[in-house]
Amino acid sequence: MSENLTAAVSRELLERAAKLDAADELAPLRARFTLPEGVYLDGNSLGALPAHVPARVADVVGRQWGELLIRSWSESAWWTAPERIGDRIAPLVGAAPGQIVVGDSTSVNVFKAVVGAVRLHDDPARTDVLVDAATFPTDGYLAASAARLTGRRLIPVRAAELPAALGPSTAAVLINHVDFRTGRLHDMAALTAAAHEAGAVAVWDLCHSAGALPVALDDCGVDFAVGCTYKYLNGGPGAPAFLHVAQRHQGFFDSPLPGWTSHGDPFAMTEEYTAAEGVTRGRVGTPDILSMLALEAALEVWDGVRPDSVRAKSLALTDLFLDCVAEYVPGGLDGPDSRVRSMTPYAHGERGSQIALRCAEAPAVMAGLIARGVVGDLRRPDVLRFGFTPLYTRFADAERAAAVLAEVLGEVPAA
Repeated sequence: MSENLTAAVSRELLERAAKLDAADELAPLRARFTLPEGVYLDGNSLGALPAHVPARVADVVGRQWGELLIRSWSESAWWTAPERIGDRIAPLVGAAPGQIVVGDSTSVNVFKAVVGAVRLHDDPARTDVLVDAATFPTDGYLAASAARLTGRRLIPVRAAELPAALGPSTAAVLINHVDFRTGRLHDMAALTAAAHEAGAVAVWDLCHSAGALPVALDDCGVDFAVGCTYKYLNGGPGAPAFLHVAQRHQGFFDSPLPGWTSHGDPFAMTEEYTAAEGVTRGRVGTPDILSMLALEAALEVWDGVRPDSVRAKSLALTDLFLDCVAEYVPGGLDGPDSRVRSMTPYAHGERGSQIALRCAEAPAVMAGLIARGVVGDLRRPDVLRFGFTPLYTRFADAERAAAVLAEVLGEVPAA
């Protein structure tokens, strides 16, 4: 490509980004966050800080804890926070109130959900737990432990092969809504229906979809779901995760971790355990109030935001980024001479809110990007991940990231 043509293409893409930013209905939301200089494209690992959260946390520490002390369990509504915040998350994942409880980590909730799903059957013929073979490692570790505990065997299966693998021996399936490496979006409605047709219980991991795109737990008939809150929900590092238990299963949910706060009468301090009614039986121990209330404050940035608008911007951002990479990077994208190849599907219906590029020099390239103020994420050995958070990512950020990627690739020797 000649220099004149390259400059013209660059101007065209810059103008396209500027027009998209000018027309972006979500653009005002960026002011609700504290953001560093440069381009931040790692919200799929840790979301940005909502600007009002520090003052809210200071109140929790200084007044609710410092002045009210033990009274805050009732006067500041600490005790009901897990269910209250669960109801705040519910519309973001397409669930009716009363089906989500917040607390513990994603890992702990995966364990509760998979064991609970297997125990719903109480059928020795249901010998198998299927797990997405490309799942985040912790999900696999916990699913294996849950299978051992319940006397089942764990069978890793690629999501595309899941319908064919289901059968009368399947007790439960654990599936990622969005693949953490590739950004591939799996069909929740179709895979849940396939699991139910086989008589199995469907458990979904929403860590890379909650807050990034519309999720329809109720419409899809999902049985259990888990998700973290520190990525696209911006709850802060180590923010508590959430557990979704469908209304129809709550009376039969037998948690493997029956802690005192999930007791029907927790302050009776009885020797025998009686599970609470509803989703409260998904609780375990004393809520982590500081993190919990930081999350509650952070969720206020979603007031008035429609998930469909978030999805539309996410797809437009990732489209622009892919187009810019294809034009700017020497050799283009996915061509015979290209040094980067997209692992993320181009089809909108199969794409989450991240772009994963395979690059042989990924460690050096990501280091070069970060040194120039473009923060993405490395997945060893050769994956560059870029997370697009529609609440605060600009189209100009997508164009800039692609341009800097091209610069860095021009300086890093090919492997």
